[in-house]
Amino acid sequence: MSEQPVNPKVQSVERTEDRILTSDLFEKRDRTLPPRNGEGTHHEPARDVPIYHQCDVLVVGGGPSGSAAAYAAAKAGADVVLLERYNHLGGLSTGGLVIWIDRMTDWTGRPVIRGFAEEVLSRLPPEGVAGPGPNQWGSQDPALAAYWQQRTAAFHGIVAWSPTIDPERLKLVSQEMLIEAGVRLVFHGWAALPIVEDGQVRGAYFESKAGRQAMMAKVVVDATGDGDMFARAGADFDNDIEPADTHHSMNTAFMLGGVDMPRWLDFRAADPERYSAFVQRGRQELGFFQAPYVSWRDDIALFLGPRQTGLSALDVDEMTEIEIRSHRFMASHCDFFRANAPGFEDAYMLQSAPQLGVRHTRRLAGVDRVERANWSSGAVHADEVGVSPSVSPKFPVISVPYGALVPRRLDGLLACGRHISCDANSHGFLREIPQCWLTGQAAGAAAALAAKAGVQPRAVDVAELQAVLRDQGVFLQDRTETTAEPARAARA
Repeated sequence: MSEQPVNPKVQSVERTEDRILTSDLFEKRDRTLPPRNGEGTHHEPARDVPIYHQCDVLVVGGGPSGSAAAYAAAKAGADVVLLERYNHLGGLSTGGLVIWIDRMTDWTGRPVIRGFAEEVLSRLPPEGVAGPGPNQWGSQDPALAAYWQQRTAAFHGIVAWSPTIDPERLKLVSQEMLIEAGVRLVFHGWAALPIVEDGQVRGAYFESKAGRQAMMAKVVVDATGDGDMFARAGADFDNDIEPADTHHSMNTAFMLGGVDMPRWLDFRAADPERYSAFVQRGRQELGFFQAPYVSWRDDIALFLGPRQTGLSALDVDEMTEIEIRSHRFMASHCDFFRANAPGFEDAYMLQSAPQLGVRHTRRLAGVDRVERANWSSGAVHADEVGVSPSVSPKFPVISVPYGALVPRRLDGLLACGRHISCDANSHGFLREIPQCWLTGQAAGAAAALAAKAGVQPRAVDVAELQAVLRDQGVFLQDRTETTAEPARAARA
């Protein structure tokens, strides 16, 4: 069994009205790597950088939000380039193995996250997706809810559209959708710095095997997940977090193959005392511990942890630390489950995620934001660009304003995905994959309209944007009341 860090600090996140996911968090300050010894500076000579391409809209990052943004911008008539550092689209939903797609229905079973999200999932083959059928969404039947709760598709006793998917199929489907829409894909390119002139982002420098090049654009969409572009361009951002919240932890996910998940689920449901003893034994023997989730197949188990806190995804040494620990966790968990868990007798290490599971780094300081204090109101923002399910049946659906994608001061750029403008508590659900699809589609459509009209993103006509989004299948509410100022006034 692989060597493990000992005596980690364990915190348990309880289920509350603000959280659905429960998990242990592990914090340990000892590090595997020795400290750095660099000091001082080194001068980099100035140079002319060749321009790789010029476009209407440059989307930086090909995760869920970036894929949706590029697709929406192209469908709205823009010339679009998507720049992605890995060899695939989908980000954490594919390369991060976050193959459990969170809820896209409200508590009545009505689908509210639609548009790109609905289309990309509808293109998956039947063998590439698992979850309850539409006739079950919103059901409160106790037996049905108990069945789907074990399969990450029922919460608070209500069945939801929350499928698990084949990550390789999602990579392919996302890729083909964007190519069909006319998006120029650039894989293996890492955006290094935004190009900023007179307070306006006009493109980005990126690195690849061809060296340093420039990509010029009328509008840039920051879909990096960490706000790399807007932060380096000088936009304001927030980075406050709740250290004991699972939504602000990190890990590298992994999958074990050769398992019998129905047998495991039967054991977990039928013998809770024995299961509890199993978990305690795992914590004692391994230190760090995580129970498995279902996947899209009964012979594959998904592990979205152990989740670790107290480390930063903006520090290369701490990111390296997470990866080292996580690969050790994968081996130790495989050994432990194979020896002790029903259904895991023939388990083997199938795959560790090539992308680190980051939940939080920066959040844009936008002209508006989603806030916990407004969850109860049910108000529809005048500049609504999407609707998110709420975290509990206690709350109505949550209106997402366009202003949450627009920087307060910086022009030429929009943000989407897990770093949009919101408070730390609202970030817990706005960072999820469906919500990233939602905000990405809004940012892409808005970027296309701004480029076409020759205006800044903050000056986009919101009514026109909402019409484009509805035409693309996005669910928007009829405005009956609002907590937001009129769209143009809010962004003046």
